[in-house]
Amino acid sequence: MTLISALAPYACHPGESRGRRYPEQAAPTRTDFQRDRDRIVHSTAFRRLVYKTQVFLNHEGDLFRTRMTHSLEVAQLARSIARALRLNEDLVEAIALSHDLGHTPFGHAGQDALNACLAAVLPVQGKRDPEHEDWLGFEHNLQSLRVVDELEHRYAPFDGLNLCFETREGILKHCSAANARSLEAIEPGGVGLRFLNRTQPSLEAQLCNLADEIAYNAHDVDDGVRSGLISLEQLQEIDLFERFRLQTLAEHPHLARPTHQRRLLYEVIRRLLSAQVYDVMEATRAALDRCQPDSVQAVRQAVPLVCFSEAMRSAAAPLKQFLMQRLYRHPQVTQMTGLAQQVVRELFDAYSQQPQEMRASFAARPDRHRAVADYIAGMTDRFASKEHFRLTGVTLLPL
Repeated sequence: MTLISALAPYACHPGESRGRRYPEQAAPTRTDFQRDRDRIVHSTAFRRLVYKTQVFLNHEGDLFRTRMTHSLEVAQLARSIARALRLNEDLVEAIALSHDLGHTPFGHAGQDALNACLAAVLPVQGKRDPEHEDWLGFEHNLQSLRVVDELEHRYAPFDGLNLCFETREGILKHCSAANARSLEAIEPGGVGLRFLNRTQPSLEAQLCNLADEIAYNAHDVDDGVRSGLISLEQLQEIDLFERFRLQTLAEHPHLARPTHQRRLLYEVIRRLLSAQVYDVMEATRAALDRCQPDSVQAVRQAVPLVCFSEAMRSAAAPLKQFLMQRLYRHPQVTQMTGLAQQVVRELFDAYSQQPQEMRASFAARPDRHRAVADYIAGMTDRFASKEHFRLTGVTLLPL
């Protein structure tokens, strides 16, 4: 049985895709979703993810997660769940690998700084017809869509990667109503419409969203302990973590030795990941049994169906709160966040006043402030730091 013939009726079938913005002949040996995945892997934006921050800035250590390693981990988790649910693994992989293409250097710090810069210079919502309003502020999901629709320049007939509707829909996880109206004006009935009519994306898109959450919660624990900012002792306050720690020690008591703490942590994280993956499989099967969708269109009209059980959602919530309080808001992290935001703000000001300092294709664009945002968003941590030093003569972050 082929993978395509094994798909459930509610999965996205490549032969029934809503297609590409620019029609192309089918590839002889690949489905359209496989072709999307391959285009993403070969894109410039994907290669840059290896030098873009997850939580810790790129210079802070060689073994911390980057946007690329995170995307690969999301793809692995999502494909495993997709196979069990008979969803389209190729589409899931394409969405997972591309969901962070629009992230700025320095992670969420860079995004917040760019958003504030644009909010200060772009027209205020409501002053003009919303259908003709420029994109409001900066949001990395919308920027990821801009990357695959416009900013990659690899093909002669069109800008962007010309991905299928289903891949693009999965990339755009979140979107404000104002930005959705702008998308709908450009592409009627396109990827912005569901945010206006409150329908759902495909199950493959829903799955990638949840796999993203599973990946960063578990792996931020690993990076947090590796950094020394959080400890195994602190994590024992979290019932879900402690359950798997005690289970591990009961089966492998030698891991209690001080020299085996790293292996103990890996084993606990492995069990934490597995428990959440199997929970999503079981809870989603139950939701599908209740709803009985017989097509992708039925999925779109239903409530969200890819989900955790209520028990797992409640058990995982304290871990998310712990990471927010103890790791993401740790003084060392916030200190670096502040410096990173200063780098982005000063880059934005410098390029806005001297657009000729950007690459020529960006400097020539009439939408200056959006061009500056696109240029900065495409930078790696290292390149942003070097550009900041070149333009200001000040070293805020290691080059």
